[in-house]
Amino acid sequence: MTATSAAEGIAAFLDLSGPVADALASGGPVVALESTLVTHGLPYPANLEVARAAEEAVRAEGATPATVAIRDGRVLVGLGPTEMESLATVRGARKASRPTLAASLVAGGWAGTTVSATMLAAAAAGIRLFATGGIGGVHRGAFGGAGEATLDVSSDLGELARTPVAVVCAGPKAILDVPLTLEYLETQGVPVVAIGTDEMPGFYSRRSGIPAPASVADEAEAARLVAAHDRLGLGSGVLLCAPVPAADELPLEVARAAIARATAEADAAGVHGPALTPWLLARVAAITDGASIRANTALIVNDARVAARIAVALAPLRPEVRS
Repeated sequence: MTATSAAEGIAAFLDLSGPVADALASGGPVVALESTLVTHGLPYPANLEVARAAEEAVRAEGATPATVAIRDGRVLVGLGPTEMESLATVRGARKASRPTLAASLVAGGWAGTTVSATMLAAAAAGIRLFATGGIGGVHRGAFGGAGEATLDVSSDLGELARTPVAVVCAGPKAILDVPLTLEYLETQGVPVVAIGTDEMPGFYSRRSGIPAPASVADEAEAARLVAAHDRLGLGSGVLLCAPVPAADELPLEVARAAIARATAEADAAGVHGPALTPWLLARVAAITDGASIRANTALIVNDARVAARIAVALAPLRPEVRS
């Protein structure tokens, strides 16, 4: 199934909020936001506070936020205050990605959308920009090395290869094998672009020690790059990486030490598969006495702000307007 046919199929399940529908109809800037942060990422009320802060950051830059979630077999694009509160407090919500999207729709109840599911919904709705914290990628040891290959590669990377949505993040999650993640994205034809730096942002840290495949000076230049990518019709997304604000970053050396310790503990405990990422993130948070969580929440809001600026700059560069 092509990206176009997938978007047409998902469109039958979409419910757009009034503000999102109005913004899209007028050609206004819209930024999609994922919801697994709310359902699986942070406890209540921190999850609600960060989700609201991300939406407010989008509005402050002149764009319309569109938080995506699933409820009772429908894909909601744009949540109202009551819906957001319900999502933040519900127990047992599912996690919807491309592989679990159909199951999440037929199961009923709430589901938070991951990067891949949010990209699919955004593409179906006609939303070009999506902001998240960090993307998934190639886990350490996925292709062997010291041990047996696990083939643990996030579906986020495949989605970026086939769904034409620009994703703003603070880089791949720092617990991943970032060089291999970049190699995988290059193989899949996905542009990876750092904003305001020639080094890949390190998720928790502003730097990673890894050169960025490409870079742009600011959000306006990022918008021009996305517009050119659209016109080429290549069919893939674009990964735009913005560093965490300096006041909130976790120093690179501290982050590396915490991740190395957490990874060793995961290996010793036999943690792998879908449980690995949340386990590692929780251990890094404990090892850093919560500093990684503070960096994570700050970068989520900053990514929403950066995405909104790009969406505003992109809007007049796109010739089509939804009717």
